[in-house]
Amino acid sequence: MLLKKIYCRVFQACFGLGARVLPWRRPECITGAGSLQRLPELLADAGCKKPMIVASRRQCAAPEFTAMAEKLPAWSGFHGVTANPKIETVEQIVAQFRAEGCDSMVAIGGGSPMDAAKAAAARLARPNRSVGQLKGLLKVRKKIVPFAAVPTTAGTGSETTIAAVVTDETHHKYAVNDLCLIPRWAILDPTLTVSLPAGVTAETGLDALTHAVEAYIGRFYNTRETRSLARQAVAAIFQYLPIACADGADLRARQELLTASYRAGFAFTRASVGNVHALAHTLGGLYDVPHGRANAVLLPVMLEAYGPAACKRLAELADVLGLCPAGNRAEKARAFIDAIYRMNRALGIPERFPCIRPEDLPQMAAWAEAEANPVYPVPVIFGKEDFIRVARRVMP
Repeated sequence: MLLKKIYCRVFQACFGLGARVLPWRRPECITGAGSLQRLPELLADAGCKKPMIVASRRQCAAPEFTAMAEKLPAWSGFHGVTANPKIETVEQIVAQFRAEGCDSMVAIGGGSPMDAAKAAAARLARPNRSVGQLKGLLKVRKKIVPFAAVPTTAGTGSETTIAAVVTDETHHKYAVNDLCLIPRWAILDPTLTVSLPAGVTAETGLDALTHAVEAYIGRFYNTRETRSLARQAVAAIFQYLPIACADGADLRARQELLTASYRAGFAFTRASVGNVHALAHTLGGLYDVPHGRANAVLLPVMLEAYGPAACKRLAELADVLGLCPAGNRAEKARAFIDAIYRMNRALGIPERFPCIRPEDLPQMAAWAEAEANPVYPVPVIFGKEDFIRVARRVMP
């Protein structure tokens, strides 16, 4: 295990240096109530005549959508994306895109529609490769069609990330990661999130919190900008998530959460996530646990498992929230973890996953370790037994 840890750290240090010369970019961000109505103009200015719109039928029936769609000369809709999108869904999007002569992609919804649409865009750019052949880092390396991402949840940050997360036929959940998958436009319209139920608002908001925290505490890949964005996201989520859960029509809270999710998304795109995501993806793949819920439950448990290695950064986040001002580093880190537990309880997040079967633990650990190592620059490199210990803590 020692040699594996050394290899991981050497890989991360080298990748961190190399990442500094990669062409990172942010999408053009359009914000504010009613900003969805600008989408037809953006597409027209880019020369796009027929977008494929990946969104649910309910979303396409919303008055905000119908008002926008009336301004499009033509469009094709795909409505078949489910939670934890499957590769067969991606292939269906690709086939419909080609059959109907589309020239651009619009994803409206939560992380699942955006992930499915981004994976389809990767396949369209690399028609001779399967999704499985594109998984991992920088396997696409070709320009995708013009892509607009319109989040209706404030959580995944997929509107600004390099990742498209899919689930294969073996229930293995993994990501295609490439800079070309960063959308061209991100439209953050808070009116699209006001009907989101409090429970989904909570889970997606805590997903964004996980992105910000994992980005902040990671090693090697962080920059001054990503740490600043992560701190801003953490502060906003703690302030505005309880408000949005209590009053879904509060447009200021909704906009602040969309912005926080966007900032956290950019932060982890550059600085990476960590072992929370590695284990959470196994829960989504094996049991269809919503990704935000998986992250919310695992985040404080994983932070405790890191121990002293994460204390410095967690203490800094405690300072952002004004927690335990007179405490030492360890006390501040404990205060921050406890604040996550309190918010989870206040927002109705469960503490356990009854769905986890003991016989699945070795497979979960194997998938989690393969995802995390050597890429994720976590405070502590985990082996299979470490992942199993954390998984056991969230079992009944």
